Amino acid sequence: MKVLLTGAAGQLGRALSRTRPAVTELVALARAELDVGDARAVEAAISRHRPDVVLNAAAYTQVDAAQAAPDDAERINALGPEALARACRASDARLVHVSTDYVFDGEANVPYLPESPTRPSSVYGASKRRGEERIQALLGAEALIVRTSWLYAHDGRNFLTRMLQLMAERPQLSVVIDQVGAPTAADELAAALWQMIGNRGAGLHHWCNSGVASWYDFAVAIGEEASARGLLRTVPVIRPILSAEYPTPARRPHYSVLDKRSAEALTGEPAAHWREALRRVIARIGTTVAQ
Repeated sequence: MKVLLTGAAGQLGRALSRTRPAVTELVALARAELDVGDARAVEAAISRHRPDVVLNAAAYTQVDAAQAAPDDAERINALGPEALARACRASDARLVHVSTDYVFDGEANVPYLPESPTRPSSVYGASKRRGEERIQALLGAEALIVRTSWLYAHDGRNFLTRMLQLMAERPQLSVVIDQVGAPTAADELAAALWQMIGNRGAGLHHWCNSGVASWYDFAVAIGEEASARGLLRTVPVIRPILSAEYPTPARRPHYSVLDKRSAEALTGEPAAHWREALRRVIARIGTTVAQ
């Protein structure tokens, strides 16, 4: 199976490269090599490489910056998936696209099903939803769209690496407690995506690590696990605060829990609990971040 991967330099792109099955021929293209917002470049790349599967991990993920730069978010998150879908339809390739919990407004109190109504409350979320819609309009249920939540990895810029940096520098941190979701390890999402691709998954699904946490819970767990691995000499005091005390340009969903049962049926196994996944990710870091 030949797979063309977009967004290969991002945290999910790197995880997909690390976890690819041995039987997969992977063409991994970073944004410098393929800008998905350039429809002609997308068509040329797919025509040249002739992949069986196009795996789109490219995204404009700067949630707050998108509020001031909606055209940039639209280009990558909506027009990019549309260009990929058109090129896949022309070349008879399968399209796998990764989306986000931000397509929901966060006002629910039970896990969101894939078919739950979407009401994005940010420019980022709206652009990602339009990307889904454009894929569905061109490819119907033949495409595989997988929404995830709170993605992080042992490297790059994400909540885990930022918390470890701050914990090494400060005696006290304040972290939001009234936003709830499921932290998801990039390597574990990547492995699940490869399983779904191998099982010829299609349609719209959710996948994330199991369990529920607030950002505060996640931060506390990071401190505990990092300390247990010897990555921190001391764990700072972590103070829970409300979202109103930490205003941001983009509104974050207060409830981002996703019902992932349909994706687990495709992979054939349940997702690991987020705390277990966090422990594995922190074990990859291996060296102290304390000063």
